[in-house]
Amino acid sequence: MQFRTATPDDEASLADLWRTAFGAAPVAALWRRDPGRHGRTFVAVEDGRILSVVHCLPRPVRSAAGTVERVGCVGSVATLPRARGRGLVKRLAADAAEAMTADGCAWSLLFTGTPGVYRSAGWETFPAPSWHGALPAAVPAAEHAGVRAAAPGDLPRLMALRDRFDRDRPLTTVRTEEDWRRRLPHWYDGSCVTLVTERTGRGGAAEPGGFVVARLPPERAEIVEIALAGPAESATARALLAAAAARARAAGRTGIVVRLPDVPAVRDAVRRLLPSAEAVTEHTGMARPLLAPREAVRATVTAPGAMHWFGDSF
Repeated sequence: MQFRTATPDDEASLADLWRTAFGAAPVAALWRRDPGRHGRTFVAVEDGRILSVVHCLPRPVRSAAGTVERVGCVGSVATLPRARGRGLVKRLAADAAEAMTADGCAWSLLFTGTPGVYRSAGWETFPAPSWHGALPAAVPAAEHAGVRAAAPGDLPRLMALRDRFDRDRPLTTVRTEEDWRRRLPHWYDGSCVTLVTERTGRGGAAEPGGFVVARLPPERAEIVEIALAGPAESATARALLAAAAARARAAGRTGIVVRLPDVPAVRDAVRRLLPSAEAVTEHTGMARPLLAPREAVRATVTAPGAMHWFGDSF
């Protein structure tokens, strides 16, 4: 067994492995956007075949201390079915942690449905809020009057609103224009809708009061991102969630998962729209200190209102 970093000659083999593991998910396409991808991609090779892969990508993430830290984001993890259970991901994750430390990353972040694999390599889970429930049979149009689908021309204003809403929010990624134009369209594809509502700003000009992103995969709807013009915009949050619920119902969905920060405006909107929804604490996120103290990392990932948006997946 050989453990090494990837080379340009590995690209086709890696694409095949990711296709086997993730189907149509845009893993290979996003990976190719990392200019340093080969040196940040760790592979286990046996008899000339890549059996397992781990990729780490440095990203700017806001901390609980009000700073922006270089965080090593671990993703694109895959192992061929016949090679599972051999500890390959654990070994590759350890190699990635060493490289991220040398690269100046304060800590490492990943999301997984199999935390045991990474816990033994130094990562720890952290909680994230969500609400699971049934969609209302009908959503009166009056509850989401003025909410519309976002248009391409809205992008600059939505970018600015996202930055304002996240300015003091730990665990959020500092997005670049490249992220908006290249990364987000991979995650917010045809199964997603971005809904926006407007308000009258200074000088009488219309400006976004908020926006929400809803995913409508075949099984159930998900609300995965929100931004509000102010911290007390409960009415705006209610209108946006109601519009998303109406779209989901029209698309034939009956259930919904809300993955948004646990802040008053969101709690109020969920309570009014989905009164029987169950609050569920999820533990798919994991963090590992590298150069930063463990206490500081824990403070960031467990801070009130902390959130990592689905569109910033890696």
